[in-house]
Amino acid sequence: MEDPVPEQMRTAAGALLAALDEPARQRARRDFDDDTARRWLEYRPRPRPGVSLADLDVTARKAAHRLLATALSPAAYAQAMAVVALEEVLDRAEGWRRGRHSGDYWVAVFGDPARDDRWGWRFEGHHLSVSMTLVDDQVSPAPLFLGANPATVRHAGRPVSRPLGPEEDLGRELLDALGSAGRAAAIIAEEAPADIISATRATAPGRLDPLGVPRDRLTPSGRALLDQLVALYLDRLPPELAAREAGRLAGGELHFAWAGPPHPGQRHYYRIQGDDLLIEYDNTTEDGNHAHTVLRRPSSDFGTDLLATHHTTHH
Repeated sequence: MEDPVPEQMRTAAGALLAALDEPARQRARRDFDDDTARRWLEYRPRPRPGVSLADLDVTARKAAHRLLATALSPAAYAQAMAVVALEEVLDRAEGWRRGRHSGDYWVAVFGDPARDDRWGWRFEGHHLSVSMTLVDDQVSPAPLFLGANPATVRHAGRPVSRPLGPEEDLGRELLDALGSAGRAAAIIAEEAPADIISATRATAPGRLDPLGVPRDRLTPSGRALLDQLVALYLDRLPPELAAREAGRLAGGELHFAWAGPPHPGQRHYYRIQGDDLLIEYDNTTEDGNHAHTVLRRPSSDFGTDLLATHHTTHH
């Protein structure tokens, strides 16, 4: 069956550009070969390429959200919208000092989706970065970053907002299921790093040592939980893309590593590595209430694999 996602993205990107006035369109459009702007990941509140949603009318903002929705499953789209809404929550918690707002998200289109066989787009702001690269009507779906601050908002001891709760809970469930020997191999440090290791680098590390515990050393229940955790991240993508990524990983070795205390409420971190796969999760504050998560393909981020094939075929 033909993958409908590339055409959905092409249509949505064209609709977005058509909805922009000329000044906004000039800010949103970038050349595909502008690698500095295209190979970009920035999940902090910093200036970034593109046009801000705050500067768009309702029609154009909705077109930007429709483009974002082509890259995410319904559940991941809900997570993304919760992340955006948390900007207002965080601004209140900080006493309104930094002027954070839910319109501070930016969209950029690289190349011409109507004509080019190489083009891409990105939707990005604080704690959200979704980059899609399309080459010869194939989609390279990474990097994909989601964060949350506060990671959990509680009332009377119960969470009222916890957009990345499944990522934390399933990671802890896997760690608990490893048993003492498995945990000894998986826990690589008593303290968590200050942030995800891949950070905002345009190229993710191909291998992070220590690797942690390999999948083939886990019990059947441990292997099943690790597979579920990987699937949780892949299922951020539309079903067609998630299935393709799962097929690419099938049969390959996976490693799971954890750093920091095993119990909630303190800084903690985990990562999963496989063949051209890096998943990282961390909770970066002392109270364990500021989460970062990312899905990366170290050799293929920003369409590196598809572009290499394209250049070989066309030259």
